[in-house]
Amino acid sequence: MGYEPLVTQNPLRVLKLGRDNKQLGLVMARAGLGKTALLVQIALDAILRGNQVIHVAIGESIDKTRAWYDDILQGILEEHAVNRPHELIEMVKRHRMIMTFKESAFSRARLEERLNDLVLQDIFKPNCVVIDGFDFENSGREDLEDIKDLMESMSLQAWFSATCHRDDQRMSPAGVPAPCHEVDDLFDTVVLLKPEDGVIELDIIRNQGEPDTTTSALKLDPTTMMVKEG
Repeated sequence: MGYEPLVTQNPLRVLKLGRDNKQLGLVMARAGLGKTALLVQIALDAILRGNQVIHVAIGESIDKTRAWYDDILQGILEEHAVNRPHELIEMVKRHRMIMTFKESAFSRARLEERLNDLVLQDIFKPNCVVIDGFDFENSGREDLEDIKDLMESMSLQAWFSATCHRDDQRMSPAGVPAPCHEVDDLFDTVVLLKPEDGVIELDIIRNQGEPDTTTSALKLDPTTMMVKEG
């Protein structure tokens, strides 16, 4: 298909995505700083590696979530010379499914039921699940352990987003802010988005279970919301 350069040249390769199917990842930022944009780029990277992705949008519409994919994909196409771009767009559609939940209706049981419906009927078999909008503030450790257990039992990689607040200074020893400061040990990879001098920096706190040692500075371009190096 010729999409290898889109994987090898992706700045997100420093996160070692796709190396371990069962990794649990977390993207944190204050509201409006690009958590969904980063999750969509992680999802697209998984798709380009040949995986199937389910994007769980909690408290968000299918249309708005789909628009994120359209915008980011457009950014990729503008940045790279892709032969037959319509084929890439169609391939992404085939390998991605958007699943929405009302905030009050999301639980492990309901997610498991809907995933099983898809898998057992041979409609869609995901390798990666993106969970955007999980309510960390009103969920306990058991809720997250429950979902982690589900992901492991289905051999799924999962990525979560969480909103932190400037006025809440609580933090884990590793440097993970509230509301995830007491559950950060459940995640293999943790990325914080921090506004800095007109750009949004990716602060990689943990990468595949280890403190991050990469020298590659990643930024989110606030205009395009695309991840850039240096």
